[in-house]
Amino acid sequence: MVFGSCKNQASLEASNQPNIVLFFVDDMGWQDTSVPFWHKKTPLNERYHTPNMEKLASEGMMFTQAYATPVCSPTRISLMTGMNAARHRVTNWTLHKDALQPMETNHKALSFPAWNVNGMSPDPLDLAVHADALPSLLQKAGYYTIHAGKAHFGAIDTPAENPEAIGFDVNIAGHAAGGPGSYLGANNFSANWRGGSAVWDIPGLEKYHGQEIFLTEALTREAIIAMDKAQNEDKPFFMYMSHYAVHAPIEKDERYYQKYLDKGLDEKEASYAALIEGMDKSLGDIMQHLKEKNLMENTIILFMSDNGGLSVHSRGGEPHTHNKPLSSGKGSIHEGGIRVPMIVKWPGVTIPGSTNDNYLIIEDFYPSILEMAGVEDQPTVQKVDGKSFVGMLESNNSQKSNNRPLFWHYPNEWGPKGPGIGAFSAIRKGDFKLIYYHIDESFELFNIREDIGEESNLAATKPEKVKELAVILSAHLKEVEAQMPIHKESGKTVAYPGE
Repeated sequence: MVFGSCKNQASLEASNQPNIVLFFVDDMGWQDTSVPFWHKKTPLNERYHTPNMEKLASEGMMFTQAYATPVCSPTRISLMTGMNAARHRVTNWTLHKDALQPMETNHKALSFPAWNVNGMSPDPLDLAVHADALPSLLQKAGYYTIHAGKAHFGAIDTPAENPEAIGFDVNIAGHAAGGPGSYLGANNFSANWRGGSAVWDIPGLEKYHGQEIFLTEALTREAIIAMDKAQNEDKPFFMYMSHYAVHAPIEKDERYYQKYLDKGLDEKEASYAALIEGMDKSLGDIMQHLKEKNLMENTIILFMSDNGGLSVHSRGGEPHTHNKPLSSGKGSIHEGGIRVPMIVKWPGVTIPGSTNDNYLIIEDFYPSILEMAGVEDQPTVQKVDGKSFVGMLESNNSQKSNNRPLFWHYPNEWGPKGPGIGAFSAIRKGDFKLIYYHIDESFELFNIREDIGEESNLAATKPEKVKELAVILSAHLKEVEAQMPIHKESGKTVAYPGE
């Protein structure tokens, strides 16, 4: 299969390939920053202090409608393969080989399909998606490929638990687990302090064990060393700076914790805000290093999060409110679970301080980054669903969303309860988003442009719009042979939407 041709005028010749830094944050909400990502500031923007995100946004383009999936592994597999989650079937978070998540084995009403619990694989593997990963294609094109931080690509004892298996030359601290044992070097980045399993212990950072250093800082230091090695080898580099922050456990980063207590936040929220600011310092350190090495003008920086901010447990305050004005948070198909912060800085291409209101989705990063790198007409074993957004970055803003449908599919169980959380399929097309809940085959319809908080379900008053979007959603699910749960009581497979 050949993905779309990359012949946009912004692409660079291989002889002048840009460095590419993808700064990827875990569980960071749309408003977990002093950058508004909207057309007005919110109270949350006043809470957080992210000066380096502000700097990046002032020098690049901010996207107000960037989407991921509601949980981590599906987003990361879509990023690495260009496939929509319904197609790659890594629809929930991965950990143990060949095993459904515990909350999926005893659901009261639904039996869940045998989704690709083993994640992705460079070679054919049962219960895994076989794909040509983004770093492997960049590696073949001459890039020095760096992975730093959270991986979460493959289950334990499968090849892709090690990012080097999918094309990274360097793996710094990435493995099968999707969260850190601890953020503290004093705890050896291990879960032992909380009686947790060793599967959460961060590998490869033993030199920092016993030290008073935060995980975010240690990863940044190691990433900078890796960038220097790429420069010494006279190669362009692709660095996937994939922080464990701000995933639970929400531990104190003492460098910033007290200032948020002084603002009046409770201990949990002060700890969370400190995690955010520590992440922002990492971004600033990397940008400063690029500047000092005279690399900034030939480096593209992309900033993105893997899903919406956590708002069900482990936080202070009222649940489901931590992403206001959006509804709900991580795990939810409501906007709070899928709309995320995104910035792109491409010197000479993006207009400094610009804002883009077009919508896009995580699988679009795959063809976009390949196009940025000048990798054209590259055949892949997988069908790529993503569409390059390079045209959106140019000064003439020639590329628009143009009512393109975006799709989400989660025939799974996350565990916590809340608005928009549960097994679902969904589509956004233009201003409207249709959500189809598998458990009772019901619909929610929202006009996102007019009702960003998803307070008014229009399904009963706009049946023709429901039917229109359900037809498109069903066609997509059939085309990719999407898996559906089974109703335990009747033994029947959940019907496709509108059927």
